[in-house]
Amino acid sequence: MNILVTGATGKVGRHVADGLVAKGHHVRALTRTPSTAGLPKGVEVVQGDLEQPGTLSKALEGIDRMYLFPVPETAHVVAGLARDAGVRHIVVLSSSSVLEDPGNPSHQHHRTVERAVEESGADWTFVRPDEFAGNVLWKWGESIRTENAVRAPYGKAARAIVHEADIAAVAVAALLEDGHAGARYLVTGPEALTQIEQVRVLAEVTGREIRFEELSREAGRAAMSGFMPPVVVEMLLDYLAASATAPGPVSDVVRKVTGRGARTFASWAAEHVDNFSSSG
Repeated sequence: MNILVTGATGKVGRHVADGLVAKGHHVRALTRTPSTAGLPKGVEVVQGDLEQPGTLSKALEGIDRMYLFPVPETAHVVAGLARDAGVRHIVVLSSSSVLEDPGNPSHQHHRTVERAVEESGADWTFVRPDEFAGNVLWKWGESIRTENAVRAPYGKAARAIVHEADIAAVAVAALLEDGHAGARYLVTGPEALTQIEQVRVLAEVTGREIRFEELSREAGRAAMSGFMPPVVVEMLLDYLAASATAPGPVSDVVRKVTGRGARTFASWAAEHVDNFSSSG
C-alpha cells in the first residue's frame, strides 16, 4: 500500500510516518524542506506545500491512502486533486473543537477541512484529538526551566490531554485497516487532569518543586496577548473557563481502535524531562 503523509514533520505526522514504516508500508512524506525533514530510513521524502496545491502532483502519483494535515485555505483543491489522482481514503487530522461552539476559530478551521474531504468523493476518517500533551512545552516550558513556576488562569480547568503518539496510532489504524471509513474519532488521554494536577505530575516526574500561580482572566489575557492574536486569546480563555466548570470529555477510542490503552500524561512527561531542565 502506498501512503502519503502530509505534515510529516509535525508533532503527529512524524509519529504517523514512523508507525507506517514500522508496519512495512511504503510511505511518501510531503514537506517543504526535504533536506531538514529527518524522517526514518525508508520514507520517500518529496517536496511540496499544502498551501500551494500546484506542488502536489508528484506527491500524489500512485497513492492509495493519505493522511491530511489541516490547511483550510486550500482543502477543497487538495481533496479534489487527491480524488482525481486515485486516492481512495483520506484520514484527516482534525480537532475536538469541531464538537464545540461553531463560532470558535478552531472549530471553523478544522470543520472547513472536514467538509472539503466529505465533498471530495473519497472515503474518509476524521481523527479529532483533544488538547495535545506537547502544548505544555510552549505554554509552560520556559517558566518551568527558568523559574520553577507555571502561571495561568483557571487552574481547575480539566482536560484529558492526549499523547501525540496515540493520535498517530489511531490515524495509522484508520489508514491501514478496513472498517474506519466514515468514522469520527474523538481521541483523548485516559483521564481529565486540571492544570494544577498537570503541574503536580510534571513536578513528580522531573523531581523538582514547581509551583502553580493562579492568574485572573485579565492577567491571563495580558500574558497571552504578547504572542497570540486577540481572537485566539479569547478562544483559549473561554475554553479554559468552560473546562473549569465541566471537565473535558474522556473517550476510549485509543483502546477501541488500537487495542491498548491511551498513554498517561505522566508517561509523556517522562519522555520529555530534558525539555524542562535549565539546559533543555
